[in-house]
Amino acid sequence: MPQVPAAAHTLAILNLLIHSEQPVSATRISAELAIPRSTTYHLLKEMVRAGFVMHLENESRYGLGVAAYAMAQAYSTQQPLVRASAVHAQRLAERVAGSAHVSKLSGMDVSYVLEERAAHAPSLITDVGVRLDALRTASGRAMLAYLPQAELHGRLHAHGYSTHEHHGHRAQEEHGDYHALDTLLATIRKRGYAEEYEEITPGQQSIAAAILDHTGRPAGALTVTFPTHTLDDAHTTVICADLMRRAKQISTRMFGTANAPKSSRP
Repeated sequence: MPQVPAAAHTLAILNLLIHSEQPVSATRISAELAIPRSTTYHLLKEMVRAGFVMHLENESRYGLGVAAYAMAQAYSTQQPLVRASAVHAQRLAERVAGSAHVSKLSGMDVSYVLEERAAHAPSLITDVGVRLDALRTASGRAMLAYLPQAELHGRLHAHGYSTHEHHGHRAQEEHGDYHALDTLLATIRKRGYAEEYEEITPGQQSIAAAILDHTGRPAGALTVTFPTHTLDDAHTTVICADLMRRAKQISTRMFGTANAPKSSRP
């Protein structure tokens, strides 16, 4: 039994609401969490008053409140990866007169935790909190390249991908079977960065480098996005080198001197 049942019940209610696609009734909360009905109503009333829960009176249901979203936003801006990356993202965005962002890998999706834009740069879909198919993004490809082969296979299967033949997404159609995907990821590991041309936003291209932890696993990715055809080959080469240097600096700041990636595959 928890030492503070009320606190445990409150956290359990929040966790249930976080993982529910729609607002839920007090009856369901009470039943699923095995909390007495009267206690459930008392806790919900207090959580509504504090702003962590919203009561939809017409539906007699409860959902997350503004305070819960504010807490999530605070976490995304205060977490170590964001703090370590913010200045680097700002500098990169300014250099290309575009945007730079930091993302993390979640299954076969990337979740964006930071975005910085240069003055007058357009707003992109890659805003904080957005999730996109990892295979379609430069940041996702950069991180997938450093996963162990067995783990990559597992993630592909768990999300409906076949390691023999891909269907349904532009990136899958381009890369064809798993062998082609594995070849692409090997190329990314060899050169140190991944690219994406107009697959997410028309007229925009991205370059990404993985941020590796002390074991060589991807802890995140640093990406720069800018209008296509605005940089010549020489300038692009300079930006790629700067991007990789900054990603390594972030890794060193967060995890110490990074070891050679253990997840690289021959």
